[in-house]
Amino acid sequence: MTSGLVLYGYWRSSAAYRVRIALNLKGLAWENRPVHLVRDGGEQHAPGYAALNPQQLVPCLCDGERVLTQSLAIIEYLDETRPGPPLLPGDAAGRARVRALAQAVACDIHPIGNLRVLQRLGAQFEAEEGDKAAWSRHWIATGFAALETLLSRDPATGRHCHGDAPGLADACLVPQCYNALRWGVPLEDYPTIRRIHEACNALEAFRAAAPEAQPDAPR
Repeated sequence: MTSGLVLYGYWRSSAAYRVRIALNLKGLAWENRPVHLVRDGGEQHAPGYAALNPQQLVPCLCDGERVLTQSLAIIEYLDETRPGPPLLPGDAAGRARVRALAQAVACDIHPIGNLRVLQRLGAQFEAEEGDKAAWSRHWIATGFAALETLLSRDPATGRHCHGDAPGLADACLVPQCYNALRWGVPLEDYPTIRRIHEACNALEAFRAAAPEAQPDAPR
């Protein structure tokens, strides 16, 4: 295994997108190793990758000989081992708020519309593409309605999800906004989310992490 940071991901994976943002916000050098989630039945199921990550999911981050999985755990690991600039607040209450915002996306909204869930809907229930799109729109809209309230009513929300510097919550929000736009959920319905999304995408760290900017994105 090489030394340094190696990220196994897929260009359109929301979870890998989060980690790319975190790596870029910290200004870290890292190697991108694409894992195509569709080609040949999904390269994540190949024996070599399954040995690296038994969950057969992306992302997976290798830091030298250390193998890390799960995007939120990876980002917090990076924050603890490469502390500047921080992606979580210095106070316990602030960290709890940021983690709650991040988990509202990563644990409640995103998994329901993940690729393997949509594939299962098609395989088991014969859901058509239009059905999958409607499913995704419903759960994104439901989650964003709650998230908009959490963000808009709290004075801790600034230019970004927590204060005026981007962090863990923003790294989760922006990929989910990408999914929302992909499935036709209008961000205009969520003005605080839309404002934060625009502020984030004004930063190079977010633009460089975007799906279309990845080497494995279709050209």
